[in-house]
Amino acid sequence: MSDATIYDVAKQAGVSISTVSRVLNSPEQVNVKTRTRVLATIDSLHFVPKAEAVGRARKQIGRLGVLAPFFTYPSFVQRLRGVAERLATSPYELVIYNVDSIAHRDSYLASLPITRRLDGLVVISLPFDETVAQRLATHDLPTVLIEHAHESFSSIEIDDVAGGRLAAQHLITRGHHRCAFVGDAFVPDYALHTSARRLAGYRQVLQDAGLTLTDHYIALGPHGLAEAQQLAHQLLDLPEPPTAIFAPSDNQAMGVLKAARERGLVVPQQLAVVGFDDLEIADYIGLTTVRQPLEESGRIAIDLLLARLSDQSRLVQHIKLPLMIVQRETT
Repeated sequence: MSDATIYDVAKQAGVSISTVSRVLNSPEQVNVKTRTRVLATIDSLHFVPKAEAVGRARKQIGRLGVLAPFFTYPSFVQRLRGVAERLATSPYELVIYNVDSIAHRDSYLASLPITRRLDGLVVISLPFDETVAQRLATHDLPTVLIEHAHESFSSIEIDDVAGGRLAAQHLITRGHHRCAFVGDAFVPDYALHTSARRLAGYRQVLQDAGLTLTDHYIALGPHGLAEAQQLAHQLLDLPEPPTAIFAPSDNQAMGVLKAARERGLVVPQQLAVVGFDDLEIADYIGLTTVRQPLEESGRIAIDLLLARLSDQSRLVQHIKLPLMIVQRETT
């Protein structure tokens, strides 16, 4: 541990002690330029808040953090169930950090390694740069990534492009020629663009089969059930409406199904629908979907993290989980 103090950080960064404290405890309240300068100084001095470290050691409380965007999404909740299941018999409590902006992401990834409030961290669907990677390593915060990979950290991923290919292959085998897509028009800069990746795989297989996915069969908008419902209506209003629609999440697929029901369409005879995730509700409503192991990814992440905590020399592991089509009543 460095002998540098908060006074040394403040002096070298040219700021007050209270500003350094805010960077450590409420970084989103400090403007980006100042926060970056203070963090660079902290990194260069290898500063660690001693009072915080001593307090954590005295309390002897194990805490593992989960940092993720969209924590209210059903897929996140299901993944978190796997995390909680593994932690139920461990000596660690779970702390969830919701990310809803670039500032929040950067603030958490800047302060959490330095303040040592956590014993380990799981980062879900959040890419970060080399500065953050170096900070996590320098301050020895064991970290596992889900849906993103970095050579320095263990990770669990799926192949989103392959998932889109599975959806297209399934619809082609069911005899569909007019296949459409309902997905996300934009994804925040702090998150991963899984919708675009799934569309790319879907488009590739359709093209290989001689079924060009034209722009008017691609409906993009904000993520959500109601938004997907509206987008599906737009597609179904076309002079030659699609006979099949793939949505990159089960939540959006349910919006498509609601639009079909409102129009009196018979599923799957008049419209087939494929989702992605295989949420618990997908089975109840008979939704055909691309299954990804959500709960398993959460369990594996904690297993990798606990293994790292017990043995710091453990090698980094990069795990790819398989995807599969689960055919139900909607196709």
